[in-house]
Amino acid sequence: MTLQNANSSAEAEATSQGQKRLIERDPLRSHASPRRIGYIRVSTASQQVDRQIVQLEAECDELRVEQVSAVAAKRPVFDALIDDLRTGDTFVVVDLDRAFRSAIDAIITSEALSKRQVKFRILSFPFDTTCDEGELFFGIVALFAQFERRIISRRTREGMQAARERGVKLGRPSLLNSDTVHDAYIWMSETGLPCAYVSALLGVSRLTLQRSFRRQGLQYPIDKGARA
Repeated sequence: MTLQNANSSAEAEATSQGQKRLIERDPLRSHASPRRIGYIRVSTASQQVDRQIVQLEAECDELRVEQVSAVAAKRPVFDALIDDLRTGDTFVVVDLDRAFRSAIDAIITSEALSKRQVKFRILSFPFDTTCDEGELFFGIVALFAQFERRIISRRTREGMQAARERGVKLGRPSLLNSDTVHDAYIWMSETGLPCAYVSALLGVSRLTLQRSFRRQGLQYPIDKGARA
């Protein structure tokens, strides 16, 4: 069973929120049969989904792919998938943190799926979540996953703060150097030219130029009374 391209016998549907991929099915398998649907999430476009696909395609009939932060308020692909699951279906993920924001989120979702008679499987978690023992272990693992994510987040913040104290500039490099920003500000002050016009000449957006003014401590909007 392999993942197919859009031009093959399987289907691939791109949506505004993510991507839906159907894996080539057994031709004798009824479409009314319970489905095994895998969910793949990455936080950024630069992250690869290959590892998750390789693990899920052997276990699933269909994959749903979404690019969104783990703690995002809205996860359209995930929410649509949960609503689409039917009795007898199996919801499959590679790791716990690929699908849930927190331990509470994981436990509540698992319980909701169980009440709908939808099975839930985590490939990295070799326990049956439908039995009492599996449910206990699942709760413990969910708490550890949440704890690990918080530790990583805390260490990231501490690392960024230490870098700032060493004088390291974080974030994307500025598109405009300080001299260009200062000259543009003086020119706009003297001529009254709109920011949109000047930013277009500099090849940047209006918001970029405005942020550059404020970053250098220059007052914006420019006081008309201060213009020569």
